[in-house]
Amino acid sequence: MPLPVAAIERVARKAGVERISADALVKLTEVVEDIGLEIALEAAVAARHAGRRTILAKDIKLVARKG
Repeated sequence: MPLPVAAIERVARKAGVERISADALVKLTEVVEDIGLEIALEAAVAARHAGRRTILAKDIKLVARKG
């Protein structure tokens, strides 16, 4: 399920971006989606390692910090 481009545009605006081309916005959306997928996969591994099947916020925080 792809992320809504409008949501990513709002994030970019919050970061201070005043202007962004449509192509750049689509690419940013793809990159954010890829990073989110990678974090979710690593968080699932962390949850399984802890004996859980449910990803918790602490799993996301753990793998996001590893960067």
